[in-house]
Amino acid sequence: MDANELVYLSLREAANLIAARQVSPLELAEACIARAAALDDDLHAYLTPTFETAREEARIATEEIAAGRSRGPLHGIPFAIKDLYETAGVRTTGGSKLREEYIPAEDAETVARLKQAGAVMLGKLNLHEWAMGGTNVNVFFPTPKNPWDRTKITGGSSGGSAVALAAGYCYGSLGSDTRASIRLPASLCGITGLKPTYGRVSLRGVIPLVWSLDHAGPMARSAEDCALILSAIAGYDDRDPTSVDVPVPDYVAFLEPASATTRPLESVRIGVPRNFFFDPSAIQPEVLAAVSATQPIFEALGAELTEVDFPDPDYYQDNMVFNAESAAYHEERLRERPEELSAAPRQRVAASLELKAVDYARARWRQEEFKQKLRVLMRDVDLILTPTAAVVAFDIADVNPAEPAGPGRILARQTGAFNTLGVPAISVPCGFSASGLAIGLQLSGRWWEEGLVLRAAHAYQGATDWHRRRPPLP
Repeated sequence: MDANELVYLSLREAANLIAARQVSPLELAEACIARAAALDDDLHAYLTPTFETAREEARIATEEIAAGRSRGPLHGIPFAIKDLYETAGVRTTGGSKLREEYIPAEDAETVARLKQAGAVMLGKLNLHEWAMGGTNVNVFFPTPKNPWDRTKITGGSSGGSAVALAAGYCYGSLGSDTRASIRLPASLCGITGLKPTYGRVSLRGVIPLVWSLDHAGPMARSAEDCALILSAIAGYDDRDPTSVDVPVPDYVAFLEPASATTRPLESVRIGVPRNFFFDPSAIQPEVLAAVSATQPIFEALGAELTEVDFPDPDYYQDNMVFNAESAAYHEERLRERPEELSAAPRQRVAASLELKAVDYARARWRQEEFKQKLRVLMRDVDLILTPTAAVVAFDIADVNPAEPAGPGRILARQTGAFNTLGVPAISVPCGFSASGLAIGLQLSGRWWEEGLVLRAAHAYQGATDWHRRRPPLP
């Protein structure tokens, strides 16, 4: 198989070839390493490649599988990890100068679970400083470039993960999402990213941004691949105070093939909230057109679509909790080493230290009201369909990294509510702008129902090929 075809296999396709002894983990790793070596001086997805240890891990996986000791579909599959996840013996920067030389002694729980499943670790990926932004323009490290147009932003904060997947460097990644940071770069870079239910995936060993809003989750090239990864990383961690002890289903078993003769979403009710998420004054016309064009496809797959009134995100999801909790985490750094925080997070943290406890308490109460209103809404529908991002990727040159707020509000406009709510949400590619920039569709569901979210996304991807498009790279 041609090397360019090899690196653009889905994770499932690569796993099937390994199982059939048609390709080895070492061949996959070498193809991914060669791809990154050819492109990453320009794209800047990696902060710390670990290619030599990856070769050794792939060699061991090849021998284990040949000896009949396969650990499952992730065994021997090359991954690269957002540099917010701690990795034993490998530096974990968090995108910050403060941690430029920090080397953890222990893996994050999710990284440990991937290793237990036999995944091969290629290295650590670029992100926005401290995950505190949506552009991935970072003053301390080279800015990653969008593979569809290298003058455009990748979205953040998991921008390096999205670039690595879109450019063919790996078959899966881990991202984190506090307002948008898995789904936004997935949308802008044309890949698939899932934010699970809050508490479904351990956050232990993931550098925090906002304790009550952070989510860890999979990024890949398809919903099926995200299901495979989620099956490996989900589950209770009694050393993580955010983790919830809820049974983990077989996510792959939820998936049903979509074809012209099947209706895999029969009886699934999808709500379309026109009152905020499709506001033509806030959403680019090409985004609205692409996402609206998905609705007859879902109907053809058997789903029942209906318009719904969604609780007002502008009221229930504000900046108070985000700013207060991120300031609490960074207060000591601001006091002791302010020069090693860039201007934007330094100003944001300093301003947030002046917030009042009573205002924070009111904001947390509004979150509970928001969740209750959603519970009532979700009696009548099973999923919510919206655009992932209000805009397509814009010019890197237009970003001022010293501006505290920056374009974060518009970039996270469509996604932040689902972090406040803590429900699962996925972004899948659903089209391109006239200039060739990726557009994403967001599907969200009830708490703990990642399986249905993945099933709907997988059915859509079975009926379309947007997720199989490749960016114009050498």
